[in-house]
Amino acid sequence: MQTETKTMKQDIMQVWNKRPLIISGPCSAETEEQVLETAQRLAATGRVDMLRAGIWKPRTKPGLFEGIGTKGLPWMAQAKKATGLPITVEVATAKHVQDALQFDVDVLWIGARTTVNPFSVQEVADALRGVDIPVLVKNPVHPDLDLWTGAIERLQKVGLKNIGMIHRGFSAYGNTEFRNAPMWHLPIAMKRRFPEMLLICDPSHICGNRHMLQSIAQKSIDLDFGGLIIESHIDPDNAWSDAKQQITPETLGKMLDSLAWRHENTSEQEFLSALSKLREQINHIDDELLTLMSQRMKIADKIGEYKRANSITILQTNRWNEILEKAIAKGEKLGLSNEFITKYLDAVHLESISHQNKIMNEE
Repeated sequence: MQTETKTMKQDIMQVWNKRPLIISGPCSAETEEQVLETAQRLAATGRVDMLRAGIWKPRTKPGLFEGIGTKGLPWMAQAKKATGLPITVEVATAKHVQDALQFDVDVLWIGARTTVNPFSVQEVADALRGVDIPVLVKNPVHPDLDLWTGAIERLQKVGLKNIGMIHRGFSAYGNTEFRNAPMWHLPIAMKRRFPEMLLICDPSHICGNRHMLQSIAQKSIDLDFGGLIIESHIDPDNAWSDAKQQITPETLGKMLDSLAWRHENTSEQEFLSALSKLREQINHIDDELLTLMSQRMKIADKIGEYKRANSITILQTNRWNEILEKAIAKGEKLGLSNEFITKYLDAVHLESISHQNKIMNEE
């Protein structure tokens, strides 16, 4: 029995360490037949490494389908036996953890609504104390990197070694293009915090629709994510939850085949040499930009001195609007997006205000 357990552990770690790691399955386990057929058709694509299905579904509003519950776990166990693929489910409570472990679930994940609550994460972490199982942590619903980091650290403190991150996008008021805005700079920041940790993308929850899945998946690959978790259903239009964002197993297989898979590194000397030269050019330009920015702030300091001497307020709204309008127009001609110009100048403006504020309030 001990040898069998050790072999199973080796098998799941082999899958866990695969890159790219592809996880797929229905948003929700609905019936035994649906789970098994989805699993078998996913396995037939030859592209999926792990099966997923929502057993317990935390929903925004009451009355929506909140998951089939524990009775769906034997269906997942059968899918695992039928396909040879490991299985993963979402957990939000200690009882979820206990039930999942009882049915030999290979990998657990913590959902966005749980990550946002440290008490819930701690409950899950305490239930996993002394258990050697990989755990994936979705980003919290709102763009808060400390909450995401805190959830990971709580799991680390109970001794879990194999932890990964899932980027599923962030809630943004008034957002219309995405169900959850990707805000790519945030998972990139988490990758810097945990450079060796697995980071995979969840295009299904970012998009909330089918037609954008491929572009978001490709974007994550281009940013060196370690894999994808994508929802798949045998009859997407009639799925009991999140029907619009699910695709058939066969569509998933074709999509994965059409993606351009990239690598972070290469041993090709010609490429490395060319890249090194280009990066050196960027380094020089960055140095020049910083020097120019320092000179700009010194001028802002002088402006602050004049404003202080003449009792003029720091913020000059008309002047700022004029600068922003001209910069956006020029930026478009130079191939720079309006969004970048606005964010860049906002940061410069805040730094300038900070400099002037110190001068205006000097004793």
